[in-house]
Amino acid sequence: MTSSADSRPEDAAPARTARRSLAVALLSGALGAAVALLASRQTWAEGSAEVAGGAFPLTVTGSDVTGAPAALAIVGLAALVAVFAVRRAGRVLVAALLALCGAGTVASALLGASDRAALDERAAQVSGDASATVSGLAHTSWPYAAALGGALILVAGLLALWRGSRWPGMSARYERGGGVPRPRRAAGGAAPAGPERPEDMWKALDRGEDPTGA
Repeated sequence: MTSSADSRPEDAAPARTARRSLAVALLSGALGAAVALLASRQTWAEGSAEVAGGAFPLTVTGSDVTGAPAALAIVGLAALVAVFAVRRAGRVLVAALLALCGAGTVASALLGASDRAALDERAAQVSGDASATVSGLAHTSWPYAAALGGALILVAGLLALWRGSRWPGMSARYERGGGVPRPRRAAGGAAPAGPERPEDMWKALDRGEDPTGA
């Protein structure tokens, strides 16, 4: 006869895998958004414009070149948080949005890595000549850092699509269930132990149970 202790490691394996994928997705998404936002504030290109007094140095940041990486990183960060507020089809949709934000951040950063339009516009402004262009154009590595941040967001989205259905959701006490009665307090006024409390949810995961199941 097989004891419950013998089957416990096998039952707990899916819960451990879900916790690991959840931790990786959270770390990857948050770090990716931070990197993309930081990189967007740095210098992406530099050069000079010819003015009456000689060469005038010019620089542009990632936000000057394109605002897409920073905007998509913010949306992706919001989607990462929203993954835990929805379930089933809603979670799949939010996870897909998260992945798309990552892919869009990568694409827009790579397109901006060789852009010169922002510097040419600056050269025209400082020289007073609409046809002026920048000379000595050079690009930095910050666009590729933004692309790396987008790749991390993309990884978080793909993990959410793959493993998100097994991740715990927001506690049931924050959901408005129409006909679900509240559990009564035990004699003495103590709150009943149940999966609604965060500590009980994690204990249930450690036992290999699904605290989000009905």
